Amino acid sequence: MANHLTEVASSDQHTVKPWLDAKLDFAPAVVDLSPQGFPLVGGRLDYLDNGPVAALVYQRRKHFINLFVWPGPTNAAKTTKTITRERYQLLHWVTRTLTTGLFPT
Repeated sequence: MANHLTEVASSDQHTVKPWLDAKLDFAPAVVDLSPQGFPLVGGRLDYLDNGPVAALVYQRRKHFINLFVWPGPTNAAKTTKTITRERYQLLHWVTRTLTTGLFPT
C-alpha cells in the first residue's frame, strides 16, 4: 500500500471530497484536521468487506493514518470501539449512518 497511498493527492478537502463523491454512492465528510496536527494528504477508493469505502489519508509527523468511511446499518449502536491488533491501535465508531475506522499505516 505504500506505493498506492492516495489516488487524489491534495491537502485541500474541497478537492478530495468531490473526487470521492464522484466515485461512491455516498458522500463522506472530509474534515480539515491540520489545526490539530493531522494534515490531509489525500484520498483513495478502497474496499473493506467486499464493498467500496472512502479512504482519507492524514499525516502525523512521519506517520500516515488511514481513515476509512462507509455506509453503516441505520440501527447500528453509536459507540466507539478500541481494538489492538499486531501492535496497532484501531478505533471504530458509527455516526448517523456512516461507519468509520481509523487505522495507522
